Amino acid sequence: MPPTVQVGAILMKDWPAMNQVLGIESELCSGEWSLLKALDGFTLDRKIHAAGWNFFYMAAEVKVMFLGSLGAVKMQNALKRILEKVKPQQFNGLEVTQIVARRFLGVPYVTVSAHSRHMQQSCYLDSLATRQAFQRSAEWAGGVSAAKKAGGRVYGT
Repeated sequence: MPPTVQVGAILMKDWPAMNQVLGIESELCSGEWSLLKALDGFTLDRKIHAAGWNFFYMAAEVKVMFLGSLGAVKMQNALKRILEKVKPQQFNGLEVTQIVARRFLGVPYVTVSAHSRHMQQSCYLDSLATRQAFQRSAEWAGGVSAAKKAGGRVYGT
């Protein structure tokens, strides 16, 4: 069953050190993205700053719209569409900022809005190339830990 997403929900890309640095619970939401449990943007920002990291909020808003009433499956599809839109930017977080249900000529529709977020140690936002390199190294480290858990041999470790 897909997790329930509400306004203020934070999705983060999985990377090995995230749980160690922040000590937060999450559940898989879509692909490599997890929904953080019981945290809103403000609470997460305080926790990240306490760990000596920074949590950036991107001003550009991303919106998707779908016809019909609000439901878990349609919301999951809307999030997937938003994540595809922000994928080229290589940010590691997303905050759902608005979910609005309306009607036009009697036809219900829902608009979902979100803002990209990015967590990193530096107080200056990393360039796209740096974020891509970090993402590749996180994916590699995830592959190494998965191979070790499966009992496979990993060369160079």
